Order: sequence, then C-alpha cells, then structure tokens
Amino acid sequence: MDIKAYYTNAKALLQGHFLLSSGNHSAFYLQSAKVLENPAIAQELATALGQQITEYGIQLDCVCSPALGGILAGYELARALGVRFIFTERVEGKMTLRRGFEVKKGERVLVCEDIITTGGSALESAQCLEALGASIVAFAGLANRGFCQRVGSKLERKSEAKLPESIPLFALEDFVFDMYAPQDCPLCKEGALPAIKPGSRGN
Repeated sequence: MDIKAYYTNAKALLQGHFLLSSGNHSAFYLQSAKVLENPAIAQELATALGQQITEYGIQLDCVCSPALGGILAGYELARALGVRFIFTERVEGKMTLRRGFEVKKGERVLVCEDIITTGGSALESAQCLEALGASIVAFAGLANRGFCQRVGSKLERKSEAKLPESIPLFALEDFVFDMYAPQDCPLCKEGALPAIKPGSRGN
C-alpha cells in the first residue's frame, strides 16, 4: 500500500511551520483525521494493519487508544481484528480509564495510535492499563514517525523512542521528517509565520 498517497490525496500531509506535541518544530505534519474522515478508507487501512498483526501471530482480547487522536484508528482496528475497543483519556494531565471501561487481570491489550512519534501517549495508556492488571501485547499506528522501530522496517530505533523494545510495534509506513528544537528551527530563523499546532491538543 502507498500510505503516503492516502495522506497526500486526503490533504493530510501538511507543509508549513508546525509546533509538535513534543515542543519541537517541523515543516511537515500528518493530520490523520483527514484520512480517517472517509469510513471506507479507514476500514481499508485498519484491515491492512490488522493483517500485519494477525500474520505476526499476536493474540489479543482488546484494542485501546489514547484519546483523542487514536480513537478512530483504534476503533477500526478493533473491528478488523474482531475484538472490543476502549480508550483512555487525560484527567488532570494523567492518562485514565473512565466511562465504565474495565480490563480484566491478564487481559491481552494492543495500544493503538493514529501516529506513533516517540510513543509517549501510547506508553502512558499502556502503563495505565498495566496498573489495572492488563497485559500489553503490542503497539500499533497507521504511521510511524521513525523514532520507534516497527516490525518490518529497516529504520533503527532512535534515542527519543519511549516504547519498550520488548513489545512489537506495527505500522503501515514510516514517515521521517526533520524536527527542530525551537531555538534551532530554520523556519523561525527565516522569519516564517509562527509555528501552529493543528493536532487535537491545539487549533
């Protein structure tokens, strides 16, 4: 699958001056919500991702996503895999399982995001579920920003990666873009417009 074409066609591969959740700046931004607003495409991508996971031999009981960005991708993946879906959300800055959702002791859970960058939010979800007794068997995302090493990729794990190396990560493609600390950002130095944050935590 040409995942980049899906993002390009949906006008979801943005170019400009962006402030990422990490605080860094980039000239590119992946807006998965624009891809997933088409249910047929969401289903197609989730089916392909689910096939990877099934072929690898992962056995799971549930898919969980951190709100808000991962919910659509996680729900469609759960449907493709034929398991239930839940999500975690931040309450006073801490990832929490609410809304009557529960996990059983030893329940096998895959944590799914739309985009895996360093994996910070996915890891917070995983830690929340593990504290409740669940067993995290895998991580997944539609796209991987190249910091964490996914199954089937030749890219090496970067020092910024937060996901544990012992648990497999599945994604449909690697998207590697340069990122800059604000003080080193060439776009800022060139006098570009201020960095914007088009994701779920900003405008």
